[in-house]
Amino acid sequence: MTDTKVESNLYSTSKHLESMPDREGHDAPSVADLKSTLDTAEEDPNNPQNWSLTAKLCTYLTICSFTFLANTNSSNFTVATQAIIKEFNVTQTQAGSLVCFNVFLFGVGNIFWVPLMRVVGKRPVYLVSMLLLCMINVWSSRASSYNELLASRIVSGFAAAAADATVPAVVADMVAAKDRGHYMMFFHLAMTAGLFVGPMINAFLVQQQDWRWMCYFMAIAVGTIFVVSIFTIRETSYLKRHRDESKRTRLQWMSLTIGYNRDASFFQTLLDILANATYPPILWCSFTIGISVGWNIVVQLTSSRTFTKPPYNWKLGSEGLFLLSGFIGAVLAFYIGGRLLDIVSSRSTARHGGIRMPEYRLPAIVIPGIIGPAGILIFGLCIAHKTHWIGPAFGFAMQAFGLAAISNVAVTYCLDSYKPVTGEALVIIFVIRNTIGMLLSLYAADWIEKQGPAPVFGEMMAIQVVSILFAIPLYIWGRPLRDFTSIYGPMKRFQTA
Repeated sequence: MTDTKVESNLYSTSKHLESMPDREGHDAPSVADLKSTLDTAEEDPNNPQNWSLTAKLCTYLTICSFTFLANTNSSNFTVATQAIIKEFNVTQTQAGSLVCFNVFLFGVGNIFWVPLMRVVGKRPVYLVSMLLLCMINVWSSRASSYNELLASRIVSGFAAAAADATVPAVVADMVAAKDRGHYMMFFHLAMTAGLFVGPMINAFLVQQQDWRWMCYFMAIAVGTIFVVSIFTIRETSYLKRHRDESKRTRLQWMSLTIGYNRDASFFQTLLDILANATYPPILWCSFTIGISVGWNIVVQLTSSRTFTKPPYNWKLGSEGLFLLSGFIGAVLAFYIGGRLLDIVSSRSTARHGGIRMPEYRLPAIVIPGIIGPAGILIFGLCIAHKTHWIGPAFGFAMQAFGLAAISNVAVTYCLDSYKPVTGEALVIIFVIRNTIGMLLSLYAADWIEKQGPAPVFGEMMAIQVVSILFAIPLYIWGRPLRDFTSIYGPMKRFQTA
């Protein structure tokens, strides 16, 4: 490997850098140091990229199961608003607050979990957060007042956040750049399944029992994943001291101290998170994903209000089944947003002499960038004219297709662009994403009531198209922009010679 290629592929190999320039600001390693480190790491069985496929999948799919349940937890009360209003005698806005503040903490909670992950490792963070989420759902199921339920929902959003921004860092630890888009799609599929399949499960629980059974189900499911995780989730952080260790046994992999990084700083990581908000590619990713997720929340809330009234008069379970159309769209995005993303990037890399750049992933956004906004418009027009349910279902599937694929393209682009601070970058992305979701869950109903569904969903489509079009200047000027952002903030510590 030439020095030029080592430098140009820094972002795809820099998981070995994470412990070399410590997070207190020491000089970054030279190209020779990097080559030496990579040679050693390529032979180390403890290096996550050298694990067997079984070990990788056991770790990753267990974490994705947690991601599914965490997103189910964030969306469960979207189908129980009428039950909450009736039991606690509260307003529609107060019932919606159970969703919006949970969603907000689902994003903001990463400001705590990611710095903690940098210090103690990923395995302890997942186990602690799962146990906490299980216990909080037991609390929610036994809430005797609205204020107690609201408090429990806020804390559960915080606990569930550990299954969000931390996951792409696990993918970066285990998977080479050429396959990263494909593996990241598992994460986004788990996330979208929680948003679409989760409400369907909860809708039938509320219809057949009551809203408290949603919380019982979450407590049992998360508790089960917690027990499984004790045996399946390995620590993926690969630190300098690991290169001198012998191959670990199954019992050694269950340790909670493997990922402890004595050189990491919780508060330095916190500062890095805030500094990442000044990187334009990360801001673009944040708002693009935030808009896609926000529109999805508007679609779900609009469906809940529309299909339970004339002329549809659906039961809650039927509304849950309607949400499966969104999951079907997300599943169809698996290839477009995953493997095709890697193919596009790899072919562009081959055309440019084998030098891989993050911008080569951006052309893959074209297909979902057309289908997703079109689905928003179709859904809005069908709802406005009260057409047969197949029309809005088709639009919802298109919108979900765009959500899954656009999110994966944007996140994978940022992961490749700012690999050394992936966890910190994803925190800003998800905080902005969930803040947009919180605001929309609070004010979307008033917005639609004032203007009507057709104009509102037309405006939503236009806003999403504009956000996607910003990928064009990033594709053209992405490299000089990344060079500029490497001279300040956390990326300054990871410069090569």
